[in-house]
Amino acid sequence: MSLENRLELRLSQKLILTPQLQQAIKLLQLPHLELSDFLSQELMENPFLEESVDEVPFEELTPEERDAAAREEKDSSEQEDSYEDTDAPLEKLMNFTVDEYFEERSSDGRDMGYFNPGTVTPPSFEQFLTKKPDLYDHLLWQLRLSHIPEEMIKVGEIVIGNIDENGYLKASVEEMAKAAETSAEAAEKALYIVQGFDPSGVGARNLTECLLIQLKALNLQDTIIEKMIMNNMDELEKRKYAVIAQKNALPLKDIMAAVKIIEGLEPKPGRIFSSDDTNYIVPDVYLIRTAEGYQIILNDEGLPRLRVSSFYRKLIQQNNAYPKEDKQFLIEKMRSAVGLLKSLDQRNRTIYRVTETLIDLQNEFFENGVQYLKPLTLKDVASILSLHESTISRVTSNKYISCEHGIFCFRFLFSSALSSGKGSISSTSVKNTIKKIVTGEDSLKPLSDQQISEMLSKSSIVIARRTVAKYREELGIPSQTQRRKSTN
Repeated sequence: MSLENRLELRLSQKLILTPQLQQAIKLLQLPHLELSDFLSQELMENPFLEESVDEVPFEELTPEERDAAAREEKDSSEQEDSYEDTDAPLEKLMNFTVDEYFEERSSDGRDMGYFNPGTVTPPSFEQFLTKKPDLYDHLLWQLRLSHIPEEMIKVGEIVIGNIDENGYLKASVEEMAKAAETSAEAAEKALYIVQGFDPSGVGARNLTECLLIQLKALNLQDTIIEKMIMNNMDELEKRKYAVIAQKNALPLKDIMAAVKIIEGLEPKPGRIFSSDDTNYIVPDVYLIRTAEGYQIILNDEGLPRLRVSSFYRKLIQQNNAYPKEDKQFLIEKMRSAVGLLKSLDQRNRTIYRVTETLIDLQNEFFENGVQYLKPLTLKDVASILSLHESTISRVTSNKYISCEHGIFCFRFLFSSALSSGKGSISSTSVKNTIKKIVTGEDSLKPLSDQQISEMLSKSSIVIARRTVAKYREELGIPSQTQRRKSTN
């Protein structure tokens, strides 16, 4: 087979996204906080962008404020005249360095109080940093304070490195021994040392071991509590206390007393060191009910109000004032600034139109609440607005709307349809109904999934038991046995 070079002409169609279109798509899917960071960054990088500041008109000022403004303008004018009368040549001022300034200022012998790196050792940068200690740091600190051989400390570091945020060990003894290049006996010994650290129960391989470690710290070994944890975990999870009493040949009263102690143990010892911060939702759109309907307000709080700088616009209009490369740079920045403002305007218009359509389609929800939410898909909104479905997806992704019923994600307003005696109904509405039924049930006699299904059918919502179980798990609601509370 011979290889040869040749030229060919081919016709093909390709979708090419211009930089401006790419920027418009990016802005459309940014939530409020990320948009604020993006605009602040653009404001620093593009000289043609400036933040507009709303100034109070001169006519609205009080007489005292007018006199103060006039005096300030007069002082500013006199200062400009003094600058114009100076004999210092422009070239000298441009070449005047900061070092020369401080040398001139300190010539009279005064100490300016500025930092001299040659006389004082600067503090370490780490002294200015702080963070909340996590579980890894807490365990490592205890390991370093332990009176054990240096080689055992190295193995202990491997053990601590394989403990997750909940405090459980996620590697086998053999794997840790291989990583530390030591024997399995040494790795097991290091694990035993770490399991004695605070918080109690850390380093366990499963829930049973975690609870047993805590019992050891409480001096509750060789008790019915330890026996129940070792042999009756399945019954404990399902709250079958009578079965546990029968298996252990003990009165139910003693079993319930042991259960109270077990409930006081920590199943996730590492979560007290959780570094998860609370994230507050900032709505992108506010809905305000008025006599004429709903008023849509796009949230611009915290967003810089951008405009094209008039100074640079005049600068770019000067012909033959700059080299060709500088002129081209200014033109590109000018186009970028104008394109950004157009993309922002397009983003706001699209969000406004989508919100307006959602108000029309989900009017009963905004009027009466979650139980009146209708089935809705992205395709339904896209067809009404003559937009692509992906555009609606970008608009509704990671954005929130605030109304009188609370703050909801835009995607909350979209849900699949379920058939009922009253027609189609939203799956989100069904989940909300299930949540209300479980909230109002008797904690001593919780409802089964079949009973919930029967209660829904009385409200003309016909769904199978397994569908109820699926929605219950999505809502994070425990099963019937896990929701049942003991009588003692």
